[in-house]
Amino acid sequence: MSTAPSAPSTTPPPAEARRILDIDALRSFALFGILVVNIDYFASGYPFHQVHDPAFSSAVDGAARWTTAVFFEMKFSLLFSFLFGYSFTLQVDSARRRGADFRPRFLRRLAALLVIGLLHAVLLFQGDILSTYALLGLLLLAVHRIRPRTALVAAGVITALVAVQFLAMAATGVADVDTGTAEAAGARTADALAGGPLDLVAEHVRSLPHMAIALVGMQGPVAFAAFLAGLAAGRYRVLADPGAHQRALRLLPWVGFPVGLAGSVFFAGVGGTASAAGVAVAVLTAPLLAGAYAATLLRFFRTGAGGRVAAAVAPAGRTALTNYLLQSLVCVLLFTGVGLGLVGSVPPAATLLIAAGICLLQVGASAWWTARHPYGPVEWVLRAVTNAEVPRWSRSGAHRR
Repeated sequence: MSTAPSAPSTTPPPAEARRILDIDALRSFALFGILVVNIDYFASGYPFHQVHDPAFSSAVDGAARWTTAVFFEMKFSLLFSFLFGYSFTLQVDSARRRGADFRPRFLRRLAALLVIGLLHAVLLFQGDILSTYALLGLLLLAVHRIRPRTALVAAGVITALVAVQFLAMAATGVADVDTGTAEAAGARTADALAGGPLDLVAEHVRSLPHMAIALVGMQGPVAFAAFLAGLAAGRYRVLADPGAHQRALRLLPWVGFPVGLAGSVFFAGVGGTASAAGVAVAVLTAPLLAGAYAATLLRFFRTGAGGRVAAAVAPAGRTALTNYLLQSLVCVLLFTGVGLGLVGSVPPAATLLIAAGICLLQVGASAWWTARHPYGPVEWVLRAVTNAEVPRWSRSGAHRR
């Protein structure tokens, strides 16, 4: 996500040490968008193999899939990655103000994130992003001193190279999906998801090599490009002072919505991730749509109603790591044989409603939790490892409702 040029801040004011509400609110919306995409991989065994579940082929089912592909897929994961890069700058600044050595703290944080991510991938969801972030975090640490403009240029180059790679794959046909083979594999995955805990874990482990290929070929580079964009935005303090960047926030939706939506419609129309050409176009245009989403929300948060919405959803973003893992746990309990075993029986439109319901529950639960605790449960563990000390568990004098 690009911003209007302005002088980057090297000495942020003390107020910036406080958590920025906009970051938490944006992260909460990103969590919802990620769940809308991920829930399909719990509800059916077919999406992982890039084909639709043949049991759901009605016009309503198609409309639900189209909605997900156009408005959610490859957009909110970019926003989440962007916020990771932005938050990195806040962590660096916080360590500098405290006179602490940032590098060992961040390395411990990445190590803990990697362990959590690997456990998540094996036990709950093979599409885990935490382990990816942990590995890419090492690269971000290595280059974090680069200038903001250089970071933005590097992000653009990486994005373009990924798009060119997929265009080449489309031209040569190497990425073409054999529908019959994919549907057979999808049926096997659905059977595994419907099984017991050992079947679920075995399926996740079998999927890891495929996920590693996707990580190297697209997800990793695209996420790192978003990290770099977030790093640049953090240096320019875009979220700390959105009022100083109103011109960019007004312009971005005018470009991002038409171009981003056009690319998304093409992406959905040619088959989504099953089409290399569609992925190439989405890689180029999804950042613009994600940026338009973020800019629109930031401007909305500056209104009376928007400020109330931001305050209401921010606790879910403040405990994003816990909520991300809980989303997977809830979906496992709903759809797999470990719980209710609804895999293959819930149509796409219903999964959208379920995703919305889960996120609404998380917003309420997160508000209740953060009123009593300074950190989410998993955030507490991550902070303990990062700082090599036991953090405070409860808020002193927390009131009871």
